[in-house]
Amino acid sequence: MNKKFFMLLLAVCPVMAQAQGNAWLNKINNKIKTKATARADKKIDHAIDKGLDIAEGKNLPEGKTEAVQKKRQDTDVFGAKKYVKYDFVPGEQVVYSNDFAVDNMGELPTGWNSNGTGAVVALEAPGGNWAQLYQNTAYLTDNKVPFTENFTVEFDLILRRTNPNAAFPEFVWGILSSGNLETTDNELLKNYAATFATEMHVQPSGNNQSQINLQTFHNGKNYFRTDISRPGALLQQYNKVIHIAMQVQKERLRIWFDEEKLYDLPKAVTPGANINQLYFIVKRYGGPDQEVGYAISRIKIAKGLPDTRHKLIDEGKFSTTGILFEVNSYVILPESIGVLNEIAGVLTKHPELKISIIGHTDSDGNDLANLELSKKRAAEVKQALVNHFNIDAVRIGSDGAGESQPTSDNNTKEGKANNRRVEFIKR
Repeated sequence: MNKKFFMLLLAVCPVMAQAQGNAWLNKINNKIKTKATARADKKIDHAIDKGLDIAEGKNLPEGKTEAVQKKRQDTDVFGAKKYVKYDFVPGEQVVYSNDFAVDNMGELPTGWNSNGTGAVVALEAPGGNWAQLYQNTAYLTDNKVPFTENFTVEFDLILRRTNPNAAFPEFVWGILSSGNLETTDNELLKNYAATFATEMHVQPSGNNQSQINLQTFHNGKNYFRTDISRPGALLQQYNKVIHIAMQVQKERLRIWFDEEKLYDLPKAVTPGANINQLYFIVKRYGGPDQEVGYAISRIKIAKGLPDTRHKLIDEGKFSTTGILFEVNSYVILPESIGVLNEIAGVLTKHPELKISIIGHTDSDGNDLANLELSKKRAAEVKQALVNHFNIDAVRIGSDGAGESQPTSDNNTKEGKANNRRVEFIKR
């Protein structure tokens, strides 16, 4: 830059000397500096824009967008850091789903009951809408459908903290049977364990002193209780999404935080408990709500016990809502690994089996865009089975049906969740 600037001055100096002298020299000198700076800034801006486009998968040559998304998927889903050991598989049919997308900001989620206050908020970092829970408050969801004896519960949790010195209040979440009461009855806010309840107590703390334990109640009395355990750094993931999953198979109860299985309890649930509600409680004695607290989203409750081998081998079709993708994307979310493991296990045990993978969407958005998205999602599932589970690609076909084959009502949240599915069909 300095050499070009000097040469340009040599070229214009004779002209300047013959014209206005020193005044013109200074004016042109300043003009050249301004032009040079502007050109340099333009080149820097272009380089930054190009880098951001590559990071976001935009404006790339043919085939590059898929490569970028695939790289993200390899890191997020099948990398060594997370979800490698995850064996959670969700239930077959979604009976309750809530991501608070249609709720009013600043208000308690529609249909929920509480004895305090709560608010739906938009969080920029993870994106989407979240229910922000406040201290000294219990919450009942708007679910009204029994879970049956085999079911799964999932939701995302964020440990919100803006002040690193603020102490967390205790967080309690669990499932209950409302007995003869409605699932949102006020009586359950103060006496939720009268019929049946099993709940997990979570106490985040610094210096790896976080602690958890689980307790079950039957007819208002203690039925089962675990010792206090310390999950260490697991509950020090502040302002990050923690995916929580529960699986109930009659009396057996299992709980995961991200990929870590915290509990596998053969006799934690009383036989015949008619469980039909999910609840949350935030205790008192934490820092101010604006400095520390809890936010939840992406709640999904599904009933039934998946039988991948029987459905695929004997019935010829297995459908799942457990393979999840980023919104409007075909990037597979890490909590899908349990279902993929199940499918890969069946294909490995039956080397003669050939399948077609069909992607489906709900009715939100453009028809053609949904069709294209469903095809890409099916193709991505195929690639996951081929690349990470060593399944021969010739055994797998893939296609998409978009929104054209709904199994449930697209006018409900639960119906949409059931329609966002991946089918595996025996060929």
